[in-house]
Amino acid sequence: MSRSIWKGPFLDKFLLKQRLKKTPKIIWSRRSVISFMYLNKQVSVYNGRDFKRIFVTREKIGYKFGMFVFTRKYNKSKKSKKKKK
Repeated sequence: MSRSIWKGPFLDKFLLKQRLKKTPKIIWSRRSVISFMYLNKQVSVYNGRDFKRIFVTREKIGYKFGMFVFTRKYNKSKKSKKKKK
């Protein structure tokens, strides 16, 4: 289910407070929606282990921060081997 329209997009409280500060934008809340205040800015989003940098473009506004940072490592070289009897 999606979020109700009358509630509006979800933003953590610290993201609104961080707007006034001039410090680098570090974001732990992957569930927050990207708003216009981050347009053409670079932010760092936490993926559970380290921070990944994202440059926010116009196409990314309205999506969540977590959609652009992967939390799992993909091993493309790992193949399953079949045993012969």
